[in-house]
Amino acid sequence: QLQLVESGGGLVQPGGSLRLSCAASGFTLEHYYIGWFRQAPGKEREGVSCTHVTDGTTYYSDSVKGRFTVSRDNSKNTVYLQMNSLKPEDTAVYYCAAARRQFTFYNGYYFLDWDEYDYWGQGTQVAVSS
Repeated sequence: QLQLVESGGGLVQPGGSLRLSCAASGFTLEHYYIGWFRQAPGKEREGVSCTHVTDGTTYYSDSVKGRFTVSRDNSKNTVYLQMNSLKPEDTAVYYCAAARRQFTFYNGYYFLDWDEYDYWGQGTQVAVSS
């Protein structure tokens, strides 16, 4: 069965850190574009990051740049989202996604839309509150 499973969410105080995991089964993550998204209550889904399979570069949204970092452990077929200096506005359900196709990027925009991915996880809740 091909699936992504996120874990690691929870409640953290402002300024704290969390590390989310995205584990794949049935396919090899290192061959895929990897995206992280989040959706807060009452808000539209937001792309957080996109890691390109071509050169391993990760692009981050302005809202998380400098605070969030994507890494991977190919031996575990898992990608991680390290979230530091968390803010209340980071509260959301976080999703990972994977895309196998080739993409061409234009005009300095290096993110994929939700619908361009092939697999999505079920999401993990992150709450930042004192």
